[in-house]
Amino acid sequence: MYLAKLPTSTVATCSFRLDLKTSTKEIFRRADAVCFDVDSTVIREEGIDELAKFCGVGDAVTEMTHKAMGGSVTFKTALTERLSIIRCSREQVNKLITDHPPQLTAGIKELVDTLHQRNVKVFLVSGGFRCIVEHVSTQLNIPLHHVYANRLKFYFNGEFAGFDETQPTSESNGKGKVISMLKEKHGFKNVVMIGDGATDLEACPPANAFIGFGGNVVRQQVKERSLWYVTSFRELLKELEKI
Repeated sequence: MYLAKLPTSTVATCSFRLDLKTSTKEIFRRADAVCFDVDSTVIREEGIDELAKFCGVGDAVTEMTHKAMGGSVTFKTALTERLSIIRCSREQVNKLITDHPPQLTAGIKELVDTLHQRNVKVFLVSGGFRCIVEHVSTQLNIPLHHVYANRLKFYFNGEFAGFDETQPTSESNGKGKVISMLKEKHGFKNVVMIGDGATDLEACPPANAFIGFGGNVVRQQVKERSLWYVTSFRELLKELEKI
C-alpha cells in the first residue's frame, strides 16, 4: 500500500495541536474549578427556544439562537431581539418549568458528582435565564451562589418588562468576565470552561482551558477551534479516572 508523505509543516501542525490537546486534558485533570454552559450542554435543549415554543413563537426565535451560538451576531443583540418576540409573562415561565422541566444531558450528573468528590468547585455560567438554570443547579447539587445567568424582569402584574442588562452574561465575552471575577475572588489557578457555543469558546482566556461539547448539537466553528472536543461526558469521566 502506498502512503503519501505529509509535508513537514503539516506534520508539525498536527503535532502542535496534539500537544495542546494533551495540555488541555492535563489542565482538566488538575482543575480547581470547572464552569459549565447550560443550554445544549448541561441540558439537552436551549431554554430560550423552549420558552419561545411554549409561547407560540418558536420558529422565529430558533433562527436567532443559531446566529447567536454560531457567533454571527453579538449575544446581547440576539438576546434582546429574541425576548422582544417572546415577551413571556412570569406565569408562562413558571408553567414552562413545571410542565416541561429541562432535561439533563446523559452523564452530567455523574460528572458533576465526581468533580465534587474531588473537591473541584463547579459553576453554571449561562446566557440563559436564572429561573431555569436554578432548577438545573438544584438537580445537580450545585449551590445557587455558583450560578451566573441572566435575569428576566417582570412588572407587578407579571407582564414581561425586559431583562437585567447589568448581568455580565447578557453580553458577548460575559462568561469570560465571570471567570475573571471567580479567579480573582477565589484564587483559582486552573479554571476550565465547557460548552457548545461561541460564547463559551470566547471565555478562554481567561479560562485556562476550553473543552468543546457536541453531545446535543455540533456547532462547526466551535468544533474546528476546540483543542479538545467531546460528544459525551463519559469522555471527561474517563480522563478523571486517570488521576
